[in-house]
Amino acid sequence: MTEQGAERSVLEGAVSSLIFQNEENGYTILRLDVGEEEMTVVGSMPGVSPGEYLTVRGQWVRHATYGVQFRADVVERRLPQGMEEIYHYLASGAVKGVGKATARLLIEEFGEDALRVMEEEPEKLTRLRGVSPKRARSISEAFRKQMGMRRLLEFLSEHQLPMELSSRLFRAYGDVALEVVRSNPYVLAAGEFGVDFSQADTLALSLGVAADDPQRLEAGLLFELSHNNWNNGHTFLPAQKLVGATAQLLECREEQLEERLEALAVRGEVDLDQVAGQEAVYLPALYEAETYIAQRMGEMSRAELLPPDGLDRLLKQIQRAQGITYAPQQLQAVRQAAQRQVMLLTGGPGTGKTTCLRGVLALFEAMGLETALAAPTGRAAKRLGELCSTEASTIHRLLETGFDPHTGQLVFTHDEYDPLKADAVIVDEVSMVDVPLMAALMAALRGDCRLVLVGDPDQLPSVGPGNLFSDLIRSGAVPTVRLTEIFRQAAQSAIVRNAHMVNSGELPDLRRNDNDFFCLRRRDPQSAVETIVDLCRRRLPERMGIPADQIQVLSPTRRRGTGTAVLNQALQAALNPPAEQKGERRFGDWIFRAGDRVMQVKNNYDILWREEGGTASGMGMFNGDIGVIRTVDKEVVLVDFDGKLVEYTPDMLGELEPAFAVTVHKAQGSEYRAVILAALDGAPMLMTRGVLYTAITRAKSLFIVVGDDGAVARMVSNNRQARRYSGLRARLAGELEGHGETALP
Repeated sequence: MTEQGAERSVLEGAVSSLIFQNEENGYTILRLDVGEEEMTVVGSMPGVSPGEYLTVRGQWVRHATYGVQFRADVVERRLPQGMEEIYHYLASGAVKGVGKATARLLIEEFGEDALRVMEEEPEKLTRLRGVSPKRARSISEAFRKQMGMRRLLEFLSEHQLPMELSSRLFRAYGDVALEVVRSNPYVLAAGEFGVDFSQADTLALSLGVAADDPQRLEAGLLFELSHNNWNNGHTFLPAQKLVGATAQLLECREEQLEERLEALAVRGEVDLDQVAGQEAVYLPALYEAETYIAQRMGEMSRAELLPPDGLDRLLKQIQRAQGITYAPQQLQAVRQAAQRQVMLLTGGPGTGKTTCLRGVLALFEAMGLETALAAPTGRAAKRLGELCSTEASTIHRLLETGFDPHTGQLVFTHDEYDPLKADAVIVDEVSMVDVPLMAALMAALRGDCRLVLVGDPDQLPSVGPGNLFSDLIRSGAVPTVRLTEIFRQAAQSAIVRNAHMVNSGELPDLRRNDNDFFCLRRRDPQSAVETIVDLCRRRLPERMGIPADQIQVLSPTRRRGTGTAVLNQALQAALNPPAEQKGERRFGDWIFRAGDRVMQVKNNYDILWREEGGTASGMGMFNGDIGVIRTVDKEVVLVDFDGKLVEYTPDMLGELEPAFAVTVHKAQGSEYRAVILAALDGAPMLMTRGVLYTAITRAKSLFIVVGDDGAVARMVSNNRQARRYSGLRARLAGELEGHGETALP
């Protein structure tokens, strides 16, 4: 039957067939028999099988290719009733191990009691001809699993929680998932499930958990700690701050929380340590990562290696082959790479980091060392490979990323038990690397493997926990070469000059328009957006020969009048307008259209990609990867990431964002022929010197700032850097001294 209102509608009927079902997240396309006709229903319906009876609530939508469909957001399931319904349900193959013949035997033997017997008294199934005890257990387990999923879905629906949770919960806890959630609703706020803590807390209170229940207090402490790790970049929180913030969150007394914090520490759910004279509270994984980096980095920093015979001769040969003469600092860097197991190489634009990199790589090759090159993002790895004329990969791909289906966690193939074969590893853009990823990389290095870390500590820090590269440099514990000389050719670039001026707190002369650095003053957001669109669509392609796909628009912010949300809508309309031959699909506030530039915005280690022509395939797409939508067809959006093709079903579109314009943070590690920065408004924490410096250094040939020169001046003067609680610098200094604790600044 069909019941329709002005906006929302209700359908009720039996599932006649499944067209598509994603077992990972439950996204389903099915045909629903509503009596007079069959309707196509789409939505999150994990575990739904042919023969089931559904009541679905949602909206009618029109698909560009397949016409009218019903998009369900609330799904109620009921078991079949009466012998005829039960027979059709079982005969449809809904229960693994039961076909038409067995379904008929079940109905003949147990009648309307067949489903109860399958779940509660599986031993009785052996009465049926051809059903052994082993097969009876198998049928019962399959049905109990289905019933467990059904009850879990009913629970989620009753409490207005997303249906997609069911698949993740079932993967983690199996058919006891509902019991786990009922006994501890706060598991939903764990990272792999992604439910907001306030929702989990509301659920817990509604299920009778008291406001001062130890379970609630401990969950609040763990949430506050984890939130600050992954949203604010801290590796630990001082105990006093953690307790104070959690007391505000839960509206409880600090004394109660101090007691629960001790209990968590006793059980090993947090680690307590003294850092810079204060009690630091860590999640165990981050404590282990930070202490491991300090211990391993300390060992490698103290190791002095014998340089190869004839080092001076080798260096002269390399310089001749590359047609250059190294400056003193560059020569020092290449020499140091020959004699130290680990070294840091740092410097701003135009100081010759790339020349040093090529020199170190050539030296390692001459020494017969197998060298791996890596960077945090796909774009940065591609750029590194091009600069060094060799293959480079992301750190994740170097370590061979996998996904543990039992824990839902990221795992790496290479670790201390299966180390990399490389004799040396060079990593670029290390300012983007967080503490957990660096710990994983170092664990995968053989004991004698060399490590060269390259980056610019004045760029924005990593999104994840820690202030790794800056801590390594400032600790004084790790051999470091800092390149400071700006070479004459680079100094002719206004991009390079102005980047160094900004980094020193000086305001560039914005009235002077150089060949590669321009400022176009616009006082209001609409005018700024119109100018940026005109630059991308007409002025730069026509006047400077720079096509739109080699221009990247940046903004410090996602919101406000010149944020990426507004810019992307305007740029899509100008650069990729709708056309009859272009497929498109709406998701949230965005319409994904063939030809759009898009970005993967979360690490997905389980996603499959293939190269065109089927020559190679693999797994994993990572936060910051940029591609272009090839086609939007059927239920699939096909995206080309520099030759890697990925199919996104509708349930996966939340992992994509438009990328005609991206935030400066998202542009880290990338280099573009031309960069346009919208600099007009934004929160003070985003309108900073570090953001401006990072934006300028993303430009290879042309940088244009569009906006208010007063906003640029405010960014230059705002050297605000959010303090990150990190114990790495103190631990490294302690490693250098061989004992004791060192104070943080």
